[in-house]
Amino acid sequence: MRLVLAHLIQILVAALGGLVFHGLGVPAAWLSGSAIAATLWGLTGWAVPLPKALADAAMLTSGAAMGAAVSPAAIAAMGRYPGSLILLVIGVVAISAASTAWLTRMSGWRKADAVLASVPGALSTVLAVAADRNAEVASIAIVQNFRLFVLIALLPSLVVVTGGGGNGGALIGEGLPIESPEGMAFILLGGLALGTVFNRLKVAAPILLGATIVSSVSHGTEWVTGVIPPVIATGGLVLIGLFIAERFRNLQRSTLRRALVAAFGSFTVGMVVAALFAGVAAWLAGVSFANGLVAFAPGGLEAMTVLALILGLDPLYVGIHHLVRFLGIGLVLPLLIAWLQRRQPEAAE
Repeated sequence: MRLVLAHLIQILVAALGGLVFHGLGVPAAWLSGSAIAATLWGLTGWAVPLPKALADAAMLTSGAAMGAAVSPAAIAAMGRYPGSLILLVIGVVAISAASTAWLTRMSGWRKADAVLASVPGALSTVLAVAADRNAEVASIAIVQNFRLFVLIALLPSLVVVTGGGGNGGALIGEGLPIESPEGMAFILLGGLALGTVFNRLKVAAPILLGATIVSSVSHGTEWVTGVIPPVIATGGLVLIGLFIAERFRNLQRSTLRRALVAAFGSFTVGMVVAALFAGVAAWLAGVSFANGLVAFAPGGLEAMTVLALILGLDPLYVGIHHLVRFLGIGLVLPLLIAWLQRRQPEAAE
């Protein structure tokens, strides 16, 4: 009973953070507000791990909400994306190289550790490789999590300043027709089933991806129309905020202080490079700079795709770019780190 109460209090704290940000008119209020409030709550020592069932529920509802933005017109627009995706591949290499150079030359990091910390997104893959290769996991986690946290906290406002985003602090789907109960059940159950398959195949963000695909196909073919109730979708954002905040727990403060300057420099350099590529890709794909900025932002697959949705951007454009980036990193990174450590044996000590 005490554990249940602890979970309820934690969720309430996160929701209050989102509510405060919503009241202040902060962009992406429910996601960024809940993430910040939950992170602060974690500093009290009273935080408890988010149950996997709640995390999966958050991903499921968010994926269903994202897929509702797909329409026949949006699918037809995908013909503009190939050039943008090629730039994405080049951009990931450039972002990683620039950030790695900062960490090795300015912060004195080993090359293999710097590469792992500089890879834009794919945190679970990065940390798994880091642990397997005896890298400095704690410092790498700080740099990666710092990047994600700053993006969630600041990127929404930056998008609005650049003239992008149409939802502000509104609830997801507010004012739009609601899906029928049958359509909602089909998407949620179908997304859960497909997500389970993806999980067995070790695919990134399996529940989110499964729900997004089922919802996208259903809405793209107009077999299902409307959106899931805004209150449910917003509750999912609050839980995702909790999920993001958990990545900052269990880090020693001394380690955090030492890595913070390196994290800030790495993030700044990487984001400048990402913004340059985003501008060119947005022009090439015929989308707004705000869409390009979120698509090329060096953040996590789940967070950036959901962020696109709640900012009123194109979740299809953003989601495809982050998925391609994640899959590419998952295939290339283990081989790259192994090669680096063969060239620099001291990095594996």
